[in-house]
Amino acid sequence: MISANTPDLDYLRLVRQAKKLNVTGLPSLKLALLSDAATQQFVPLLRALFQENGVALEIYEAPFDAMELEAINPDSGLYQFRPNVVLLAHCTQALRGRYYENGGGDFLRQSSEQITGLWSTIQTRCSARIVQCNFPLPYERQFGHFDLKVAHSLYSSVSELNMRLAEAAREQGNVLLCDVEALSSTIGRKYWFDDRLWNMSKAFCRLEYLPQVAQALVEIVLATRGRVVKCVVLDLDNTLWGGVVGDDGANSVAIGPHGDGEAFYHFQQFLLSLKQRGILLAVCSKNNYDTALLPFAENPGMVLRRDDITVFIANWENKAGNIRKIRATLEIGLDSMVFLDDNAFERNLVRQMLPGVIVPEMPEDPADYVRALCECNLFETSSFSAEDMARADLYQQEAGRREQRANYASVGEYLESLDMRIEVGRFTKAKLPRIAQLLQRSNQFNLTTRRHNEAECERMRLDWQGCIPLCASLSDRLGDHGLISIVILERTPDALVIRDWLMSCRVLTRGVEQFLMNEVVEIAQQNGYKIILGEYVPTAKNAMVQDFFAQFGFENIDATHWRLDVANYVVNETYIQPALEPVFAESN
Repeated sequence: MISANTPDLDYLRLVRQAKKLNVTGLPSLKLALLSDAATQQFVPLLRALFQENGVALEIYEAPFDAMELEAINPDSGLYQFRPNVVLLAHCTQALRGRYYENGGGDFLRQSSEQITGLWSTIQTRCSARIVQCNFPLPYERQFGHFDLKVAHSLYSSVSELNMRLAEAAREQGNVLLCDVEALSSTIGRKYWFDDRLWNMSKAFCRLEYLPQVAQALVEIVLATRGRVVKCVVLDLDNTLWGGVVGDDGANSVAIGPHGDGEAFYHFQQFLLSLKQRGILLAVCSKNNYDTALLPFAENPGMVLRRDDITVFIANWENKAGNIRKIRATLEIGLDSMVFLDDNAFERNLVRQMLPGVIVPEMPEDPADYVRALCECNLFETSSFSAEDMARADLYQQEAGRREQRANYASVGEYLESLDMRIEVGRFTKAKLPRIAQLLQRSNQFNLTTRRHNEAECERMRLDWQGCIPLCASLSDRLGDHGLISIVILERTPDALVIRDWLMSCRVLTRGVEQFLMNEVVEIAQQNGYKIILGEYVPTAKNAMVQDFFAQFGFENIDATHWRLDVANYVVNETYIQPALEPVFAESN
């Protein structure tokens, strides 16, 4: 996810911008680019697009068509560069040449094993995230429409190779796919390929479309660094259904699988699919509250129901103020929210008052709503877990907790009533996808915002001598919060060091951080450490934890580092009980 509108991907503009970059003060990213096409035209586009998105790109450009040599040589420039991301930009033109030289035969198996073998080799020597480009389908079809029935034709082979790469990538959390085939299909193969330019300079594709590939890569990488949409805020009248419910009535608004309401029906189906993959839905409507609810309860054509909406606000106040209330309820950043409204006035109001919120332009015709949102590619992600599917339910449970809180005389009495149970232990293999996801997405309650990928988490899990990587899951009588906190400790000769500490904002003020600090101090004592060191790296989003160490009695050493004498630590009382004994022994 980059911005609300389709970015300006003019090739010449980006090349000119790359010549006058100013990346002072921006967080850096190290990317290694390996390709069997020429990459000279690719590099300035990547630099410019990353800079536009607040990232200073350091890039290693491997020699032309030297992927295998770079991967197998432990002293190659690839490994000396120590990249965060490795882009493997295979292209169809080079694949086509190898196909004809091979004469079909065992081409498909060899190609699949060669590429997945690259992944394995690279992952044994560095922990970088791998982004693999798949292959645009060729325009050659020697058998015409019969081509797909011929198993070893070029067209069939490329199609099957893409499927094999997708299946292999599903098994490897550290490998992501850049769907170049989808880009080329949208543009059209007759325009995507430029054989004259390939013959002259081995260009990846027609130059005017190369920014599309660079943009796709930027979106993928930013998603791995936590820049994702977490909530879609929806208007109702003429956005979620056709017509005005206050005038037309709940059963007369246009919504249904046929006729005038079909466009809105399709839009709601798309929104429901977003909810099912973990994106929260909220309503922000200028309406009477009871009237706004009626279609959800009474209209049989509705796809979405009230239970699908995590926060429902319908009143006559300004929408920017109501979106602030939604943000506060969900405890997420404004820049992780998308606002959809058919009314240009309301869109412009929110853009002006809440510049962090993503506000895409909406087409005049509701039949184009889904297409327009997909063109913006607002919902890029780098992971998907079972907890994503349950996210809306977790927030609904939290709403129930807030309602019950008002019935208690004090916060302590309320917390005690929840009967909270916490499970703390080392990283386990089964939890790695969720652990990596939380590390990538947490921004506010995050002491350092270091982004560890799944491969790095696996290395920490197996490092029994130097690392104590902990994760915590919380539940109470109203439901299960799931995995909500990560604490990564490092053993050094003189001190136990808190390298990373982050927590889901859903469980703020429950006492989780107090319970976990008690555990950290106990671990230090058990391992003979008298000193615990910690680090806080300020960012634009994590100001809420700037006093984190001070509240536990740590002494400030310098701008970012803190020190605690274990003997002086005062144990914090909490209302949380361990679900079982902390698990620090080997476990999968």
